[in-house]
Amino acid sequence: MLSNNTIFKRLRGKRILILGFGREGKSSLAFIQKFLPHAIVGIADKNESAFKDLNVNANLKIYFGENYFDAINDYDIVIKTPGISLLDKDVDLSKITSQTDLFLEAYHSQIIGITGTKGKSTTSTLIYHLLKESGNDTILAGNIGIPIFDIIEKINNRTIIVFELSAHQLQFIHRSPHIGILLNVFEEHLDHFGTFEAYRDAKLNIIRKMGEMDWAVTNAEFCYEADKMMVHSLNYQYYDFDVNWDDVPLKGDHNRLNVKAALCAIYAFGIPVADVLPHLYTFQPLEHRQELVGTFGGVTFYNDSISTIPQAAIAAMQTIKNVTFLLLGGYDREIDYSPLIEYLTKNPVKHILYTGKAGKRMSEMLQDAGYQGDIKNFKDLNEAFEIIKSLSKNGDICLLSPAAASYDQYKNFEERGRLFKDLSRSFLPVSGS
Repeated sequence: MLSNNTIFKRLRGKRILILGFGREGKSSLAFIQKFLPHAIVGIADKNESAFKDLNVNANLKIYFGENYFDAINDYDIVIKTPGISLLDKDVDLSKITSQTDLFLEAYHSQIIGITGTKGKSTTSTLIYHLLKESGNDTILAGNIGIPIFDIIEKINNRTIIVFELSAHQLQFIHRSPHIGILLNVFEEHLDHFGTFEAYRDAKLNIIRKMGEMDWAVTNAEFCYEADKMMVHSLNYQYYDFDVNWDDVPLKGDHNRLNVKAALCAIYAFGIPVADVLPHLYTFQPLEHRQELVGTFGGVTFYNDSISTIPQAAIAAMQTIKNVTFLLLGGYDREIDYSPLIEYLTKNPVKHILYTGKAGKRMSEMLQDAGYQGDIKNFKDLNEAFEIIKSLSKNGDICLLSPAAASYDQYKNFEERGRLFKDLSRSFLPVSGS
């Protein structure tokens, strides 16, 4: 069901450019070809390889190479994919829309939207689990890995749409979700946004474009934004909902906040929390998030590959006690590592292993701070495990919580985490250690 034909109204009769032809770009093309088969469509992507196996016809034109942005001038509306940055681009922003922008306008009243530098996937998946298990018609999509246009035909007027939203998706929207959760904002993605202020501003769009009947679920830091909008707001930090925290599978103070935010959002949507609460205790935590891999060769391994900022690594160490080996570093986004350096200086780890430009910068900051623990460099995870084998003792704990992106060596954090888990499961210490 296409809500009130809103998306059609925005696109019909327009020359449409799809900017970026990854997963979401392909989803946008499939949508247009199905519902607006006669539309004039262009696709622009820097990489020619993105168009492999694409069936080009008279109504479809492709653009690639260094000047692919020039195609914007020839089209009325541009459906931008999240990964394309407009930083330092001379672009007519009035043409820019996205799947997220179009979808929020069409299905606003049915959406619980979730964003935050950290915790959004866990919170989104938890909300979906609680709603689904308590008998509600619900769908999960968005930044979790499911393009939002892919679920449109599954929606009816009773469907609750749980929509995970990144800052990239929120940057160019004209309407916020009916229920908008803003968990936190830490320094990240400066390569895409240029400044922390621009990144933070994009995140705040999840509540900034609300109407008076909408609900903002956030913390004390951002409640003033909701107050300025004169919308309903809930500070999730103040609610416990009679949760038996010892039985909740999600551990750590940061996850307690995620649970509170999820329950506040469900309450704001008008569903009794008592109806969903029993299902909180059956939720399975997501992979790569403080994930216990197991104990092998006497060493217990935890995979927290999702950790791409210092605050995530700090949260992992606060939850997982007595870490012996901490694996840090990767692709350097030039974020501020001083919070992590301060934490490690006060709470030293016996062995810190670092990699990449981000790891090198962290190690230099640690040394400048007079850090007393052992610090070693590794080129890749295989070498890291050789170091761990030579130093480990029975009962040690090894934590991968890099506080950095993975793109210097891996496709994404999932690939990094899977390799870490494979190496953990085959771990055998050096004889006699």
